[in-house]
Amino acid sequence: MDRLTATRVFVAVVEHGSMTQAAERLDMSTAMVSRYLASMETWLGTRLLHRTTRRISLTEAGQATLTSCRQLLDLAEDVEHQAGEVRRVPAGRLRITCSASFAEAQLAPALAEFQRRYPQVQFGLLAIDRSVDLAAERIDLAVRITNSLEPTMIVRPLGLCRSVLCAAPAYLRAHGAPRTLEELQGHRCLTHAIVGAAQFRFRRKRQLIELPVTAQLSTNDTAVLRSAVLAGTGIGILPTYFVGQYLRQGRLVRVLPELEPETLGIHAIFLSRQHQPLALRLLVDFLVERFGGDAPPWDR
Repeated sequence: MDRLTATRVFVAVVEHGSMTQAAERLDMSTAMVSRYLASMETWLGTRLLHRTTRRISLTEAGQATLTSCRQLLDLAEDVEHQAGEVRRVPAGRLRITCSASFAEAQLAPALAEFQRRYPQVQFGLLAIDRSVDLAAERIDLAVRITNSLEPTMIVRPLGLCRSVLCAAPAYLRAHGAPRTLEELQGHRCLTHAIVGAAQFRFRRKRQLIELPVTAQLSTNDTAVLRSAVLAGTGIGILPTYFVGQYLRQGRLVRVLPELEPETLGIHAIFLSRQHQPLALRLLVDFLVERFGGDAPPWDR
């Protein structure tokens, strides 16, 4: 038995003083109203109404139950209203995780723009250069930059992450610019410990080239890698979302520009597609619009 409907039927019969009029008000048959009343009395274990051919009146138990039933219906209406507001107006707090460099350069400004559109949404941003357990950390959305995703993950592509092999002008003045991959191996190379601690990966004419290198410095932090390259320590591969302004300013220079480091995918990852909060659905759509296309905004 749908107890909420049975409660609604009981209150309607009392208020209209007639099962027929209550049935018309609730758009159901008189027989169905009678069955709901009987189910309600069975549920509560007591008779609620005196029924005669001429009138309906409350029993003592019915009178005591009526107030609680009205409160229950008021509460149900309030819950439905609040749920409707949640569906209609994005609100609440979302926990998000991504790499520290992408959070600093791209995601934090994007979230600020999203909040200008939807000021009732709050964020908790975990910026960390490793994958986290979404369920254990209570993460609503992970933004990951990788080409290696587990098949069980629920994923939506956001965009592409391109990188450049680059160095500071001071380094190139001191050591010269490599002209071939073989010459590159003889230079001071700086690597990302997670992406490839002992190799550089390039694409040339759809062929993947894995070039072994001896790393003068290897770090798991992209910001540290960028600082080392800017300081003239050596040559490194850095994502364009993180060094675009330095290339435009001439503080970094592309090396072997005919070679393109491996392009990685930027992905939105979440635990479930079912019953997602409106704020989360709108945020993912917003990030697809902001970061998607053949070229992300930082490469245009």
